[in-house]
Amino acid sequence: MNKEYVLWNLREAYSAVGQMIAECESDPEYERPEFAVDMQHLYHHINTAWNAQDSSAERAKRCEEGDFMEWRQFPQDIDMSV
Repeated sequence: MNKEYVLWNLREAYSAVGQMIAECESDPEYERPEFAVDMQHLYHHINTAWNAQDSSAERAKRCEEGDFMEWRQFPQDIDMSV
């Protein structure tokens, strides 16, 4: 597992959640459009943490366009019915 890259993405997700909470609490105009953008950012990092967990350090560092687009998608190998 590429723990360094996983942790980087999880830290980014953690920070994004904190920012979302702060904005929801403090900005009366924080509504669906802002929420949607923020959720996309959050999911990007969570999904990338999972999907790229077995990437090499070099591949994660390069993160080419194809990797970026693939890794940010919702994981297909997680059973959410459990």
